[in-house]
Amino acid sequence: MTVESVFPQLEALLPHVQKPIQYVGGELNSVVKDWDATEVRWALMYPDAYEVGVPNQGIQILYEILNEREGVLAERAYAVWPDLEKLMREHGVPHFTVDAHRPLAAFDLLGVSFASEMGYTNLLTALDLAGIPLHSEDRTDEHPIVLAGGHAAFNPEPIADFLDAVVLGDGEEIALAITEIVREFRREGSPGGRDALLTRLAATGGVYVPRFYDVTYLPDGRIERYTPNREGVPWRVHKHTVMDLDKWPYPKNPIVPIAESVHERYSVEIFRGCTRGCRFCQAGMITRPVRERSEQAIARMVEQGVDSSGFQEVGLLSLSSADHSQIGAITKNLADRYEGTHTGLSLPSTRVDAFNIDLANELTRNGRRSGLTFAPEGGSERMRRVINKMVTEADLIRTVTAAYAAGWRQVKLYFMCGLPTEEDADVLAIADLAREVIRAGRKATGRRDIRCTVSIGGFVPKPHTPFQWAGQTPHEIVDARLRKLKDALRSDREYGKSIGLRYHEGRPSIIEGLLSRGDRRLGRVVERVWREGGRFDGWSEYFSYERWVKAVEEVLADEPVDLDWYTVRERSADEVLPWDHLDAGLDREWLWQDWQDALHGEEAVEVEDCRWSPCYDCGVCPSMGTRIQTHDVAGRRMLPLSVV
Repeated sequence: MTVESVFPQLEALLPHVQKPIQYVGGELNSVVKDWDATEVRWALMYPDAYEVGVPNQGIQILYEILNEREGVLAERAYAVWPDLEKLMREHGVPHFTVDAHRPLAAFDLLGVSFASEMGYTNLLTALDLAGIPLHSEDRTDEHPIVLAGGHAAFNPEPIADFLDAVVLGDGEEIALAITEIVREFRREGSPGGRDALLTRLAATGGVYVPRFYDVTYLPDGRIERYTPNREGVPWRVHKHTVMDLDKWPYPKNPIVPIAESVHERYSVEIFRGCTRGCRFCQAGMITRPVRERSEQAIARMVEQGVDSSGFQEVGLLSLSSADHSQIGAITKNLADRYEGTHTGLSLPSTRVDAFNIDLANELTRNGRRSGLTFAPEGGSERMRRVINKMVTEADLIRTVTAAYAAGWRQVKLYFMCGLPTEEDADVLAIADLAREVIRAGRKATGRRDIRCTVSIGGFVPKPHTPFQWAGQTPHEIVDARLRKLKDALRSDREYGKSIGLRYHEGRPSIIEGLLSRGDRRLGRVVERVWREGGRFDGWSEYFSYERWVKAVEEVLADEPVDLDWYTVRERSADEVLPWDHLDAGLDREWLWQDWQDALHGEEAVEVEDCRWSPCYDCGVCPSMGTRIQTHDVAGRRMLPLSVV
């Protein structure tokens, strides 16, 4: 039967909230399909505010792919701010989609994309507002299948109790496969109900259904094993990898937000995956192998995306965009195409050893020249060897000197604090590096208006990386090191005023670390925090460290684990990790050896990028049946770009 819009009830509430425009919908390129003309209906949710979620590439891609399929409907939903949540509860308005304002509970599937663990409490808010039981075991055939994806879903155990299913990796093909399973199931009359549908999904080997697995624990709190509790369910669930991205040119018609958003541009993913081997980087590890889009496919996407959206900026996105084997041709041809127009080109954060002035000049040919961002990550060369960020101080100074000489006046440098084996001197070396950057810029230009902004984030060990066994640095130590760095920069009369410092305190990173490597016992903690008012934990104005600490202490009081056990404790080689039954393709022994190779300080073993070196047996390609895909048509051995 037709599902009615809740907008008439919602509209009366909007004058009483901040930023009501974000709940209205009706954006250019949004889609509203006839409910009764479709068989399978998806609600796609990004569990954060509209301004953060609407540019999300994953949601936009799936939204378009699903709506292109006959008989399938997809709509978008985002987290509502606490002011609207309060009014919705008072007036009985359920959580809704922004496209047709249909209630989430009416859909067949609720797909939630987690870029960060700090969105977990927002999931519970959405479920509760929608009238969907929080716990999967309490849901009936009348409720949607709640399915998680995204990078944070590679360890979904802390919210396993709230999820019906989880998908690892690329979503394009598996979303369509799930859709067809649901369609066929519905056409058959839904035999066996919800449980039977979940069994069909689990039997594919590519959908994880948490309640089909039992977990047991050792007396000391460590995990003993994960065991499937029914026939036909695989021992390990594998990630999905889309090969030949040229066949998936999405989004073709990007959503144009009607409210302010964090990125207002047409974003083209020019390649997926990264094999640089940075030991801290979960995104690089779980998205392997590298798969490039061709120059021709990128050009077609940009032309259609700009024409259909009117965006005046095109972002060429990937984990390391300047590493694309055709990046020179891509940027030159796009610069030629849009020269003299209002359309500009941009790259995300750029590796120091992949930056090229000629490349940068192509990106700014139409006159736009914003700041440049580089990510050395570690302040000292010793630290950069530990994390396998093979960039020397000489590389950085040579690169920024060329940038300043070419007309840039500001660069931004991104670092992390709290990395394994880090000492105070490694963090204070950031100040020395920033001074050298300013000194080099002044020398190259003869000017005093040279600026450098240092931005620092707290390191969080992530699953499926060599650092997944590392003990997290206590927040007190992180904060003390950042204070010392701040004092070192402020006390410098010659360069201090030219160096900006932005950093996040250590306590939010500890909670992110708790959720990043946690297990199912944390589900009760997440629920307690949510019931005590936890919302938007990724936003400093809403985050409460004390609330999380109190919840851990009270909920886990009878368990042999606590906050430090989950965070600052180093894991041993034989410990069963909460995600060991979820396969990202990476060989566990290879990850462990890379972790050991990192611990040698100045003598830490570096791992080359396998795009331009022999395979070093990380395991992904043989276990996943994949391979590196590049578009080096001349068949040459590609080398990273360097400054001329």
